[in-house]
This record gives sequence, C-alpha cells and structure tokens, in this order.
Amino acid sequence: MSVFDLFRLDNKVALITGGGRGLGRQIAQAYVEAGARIVLCSRRLENCERVKEELEVQGGEVLALQLDVTQPDSIQEVVAKTLAHFGRIDILVNNSGTSWGAPAFDMPYEAWQKVIQTNLTGTFLMSQAVGRHMRAHGGGKIINIASVAGLRGSDPEVLDAVGYSVSKGGVISLTQDLAVKWARYNIYVNAIAPGFFPTKMTKVVLERAYERIIESTPLHRVGGERDLQGAALFFASAASDYVTGQVLVVDGGSTAR
Repeated sequence: MSVFDLFRLDNKVALITGGGRGLGRQIAQAYVEAGARIVLCSRRLENCERVKEELEVQGGEVLALQLDVTQPDSIQEVVAKTLAHFGRIDILVNNSGTSWGAPAFDMPYEAWQKVIQTNLTGTFLMSQAVGRHMRAHGGGKIINIASVAGLRGSDPEVLDAVGYSVSKGGVISLTQDLAVKWARYNIYVNAIAPGFFPTKMTKVVLERAYERIIESTPLHRVGGERDLQGAALFFASAASDYVTGQVLVVDGGSTAR
C-alpha cells in the first residue's frame, strides 16, 4: 500500500451539511476526487442541486437533499433518505452555520438563539443521528467545522459576533467530549478551525476589515479554494486512524501570534 492510499475514500459515503456553497462545496469536491459518494444537504436545496451537477460532471455520485439542522424531524428524514439511497454513512461533515453581527450589548435574543441552534445544537443533533448509525455499523468519521473565533476572543473591529464565537467554542468542546465518549464505538470526532476564507458568510467582514485581517495573518492572505481540502480529507480518511478529539487550525498562522 502506498502512503497516498491512506487518503483514498473509495466507496465511502460522506454526508456534508451546508454543502451547497463555500467550504462545504470545497470539501465535497475533495471527497469526490478521493473516490467518495456524496450527500449534499442544506436549507436551500437549489444550491445543493447546482453543486451536485458540478460534481457529477467530474464523475461524482451525488445526492442532494433539503435539510434544516435545527429540526430533528428534518435530520431524521435526511439520514433515512441517505441510508435508503447509499445504504451507509461513513463520514459526516457538520458544516452548516450562520452568524449575526452585533455588539454583545445589543445582540438580540432571537439572533443569539438562531446562531446557537444552528451552529451548536444542529451540530450535536446531526452527530447524534448519524452517530447512532455509525455505532451500529462499526464506526465512522465525524468532522466538525469550527472556527478560530471559537479559540479566543475576536477583535471587535474585525468580528463582533459574540453568538458565533460562543457557538464555535461550543463545537470545539462538543468535538472533544464526543471523541472521548464514542471512541469505544470506533467513531472518530475531530474539528477544523478555519481562519478567514472568502464565503457568503464572511463577505461583509472581509469587505470592511480586509487589510486588518491580512496584516494579522503571517501568510498575508486569506484562505483559497484548496486550502481546507487537505485537512478535511485527512480527518475523513484512514490517514487519521490514530487521531480523535483534535482541532486542526487552518488560518494562515493568525492564531500563532
């Protein structure tokens, strides 16, 4: 076996939430190139359908489903449809997320609830539902998309979104706790903490504070189309078979300062 074979995902089934754009789309592309079959799901089904068409042109086998991670019934429906179509789930990427920018003094209760429910509770509910299947079928890999904002306080001139930061800190804690609890079932749980990548969610922040972000990033750039794919592939593949409960920061060195 070549070392490169450790990174293959041939015939694995990967379910990616928030798969219709941004980081979810990039991860899906990497997994298709590595041989996986893909389930893309998000609230906007049309986005997933568009990415599905792109990946099918590349030879991918892809299923697109609508999903609201804040609704347990929606989660159960997606898991059931995935199992009916592919028969298994080997990899779960919890990428669905939202944010709300406001000073902590002014954060609306409804906005706080929405962010926590989507980013943290949604990650738990998806992990719980898919984890039950993984436990019954010998294990699997769960990759949670956290953020550098969950590792430390954020400069309010760059990111003033306390709910987002707290939710991502919670995702990191959830990752570590589930990794310890589920290791006995051969379920690996790891997280990726991206820095700034150009996505719909970061568009306003990058427009307002781009120069400040670049100055505080040792590599002096934001993340590119391929920069998260290696980390996502590592955690999904046999290359990480002795790694669980870890957070891999992909941020151009900003948290090293």
